[in-house]
Amino acid sequence: MIAFRGGFHGRTLLGTTLTGMSQPYKQNFGPFAPEVFHTPYPNAYRGVTSDMALKALEELLATQVAPERVAAIIIEPVQGDGGFLSAPVEFLQGLRALTEKHGIVLILDEIQTGFGRTGKWFGFQHAGIQPDLVTVAKSLAGGLPLSGVVGKADIMDAPLPGGLGGTYGGNALSCAAALAVIDAFEEEKLLARGEALGERLRQGLLRLQSRHSQIGDVRGTGFMLAIELIKNDQARTPDADLNQRLIDEARKGGLLVIKCGVYRNVLRFLAPLVATEAQVDEALQILEAALARVLN
Repeated sequence: MIAFRGGFHGRTLLGTTLTGMSQPYKQNFGPFAPEVFHTPYPNAYRGVTSDMALKALEELLATQVAPERVAAIIIEPVQGDGGFLSAPVEFLQGLRALTEKHGIVLILDEIQTGFGRTGKWFGFQHAGIQPDLVTVAKSLAGGLPLSGVVGKADIMDAPLPGGLGGTYGGNALSCAAALAVIDAFEEEKLLARGEALGERLRQGLLRLQSRHSQIGDVRGTGFMLAIELIKNDQARTPDADLNQRLIDEARKGGLLVIKCGVYRNVLRFLAPLVATEAQVDEALQILEAALARVLN
């Protein structure tokens, strides 16, 4: 298996092994599953281009594991816990071409990006590619516990009847909730709403960035946005301490936000798609006041 640095794929043995960051997910755990390799994920803010990331993957295939020994490559179209880094269109298209060339299964982890977070049903749709497998959960059932794997028939039909299962598989209540969620998306036009709310939030965050040099980057896709907090130096040193203080001050003001990123210096915004414009504006006001307190 090949995964990406900064990726997050869960807390089972293989999920933790696939995860591409050490803290807090891997510390004090292990040993991990063998023959899982990690390669760089594009990060324009830190100078990692799509071309550089694809070349690094090709080098991995030339030096560490032969393509014919790779069962699958797994990637988040927008890294969640890794810092809300969006994979550029040309990178996902290049990755799809590479996996097709070598007969490698391409898995899109859409646990966090799926169901409208990026302005489309799934994040991979922005690149116009077709993965072999897609993982879904979180927004799928509106908060009820439900996850799933969607994929091409030749892969999904490969296990024999009874080969896959679990105690809570096909939970009736969660499945009913998921059907209601899909209806709500269509009836309330939540994809378009997510795009509009995302643009409103992005413009507000960009305004804050123009006033505060410690906001090094505003990024994300759709209504899945984040800011990266840095120190005032040429190296753009990640400032995890500032991020934590900002989170604490925002909470005191009534805004709940959480951190992410390999260095935990990224503040992420993942509000419900049914949020109102007034709530987005209020959140920005609370954040601005919190910034003023921690930076003065």
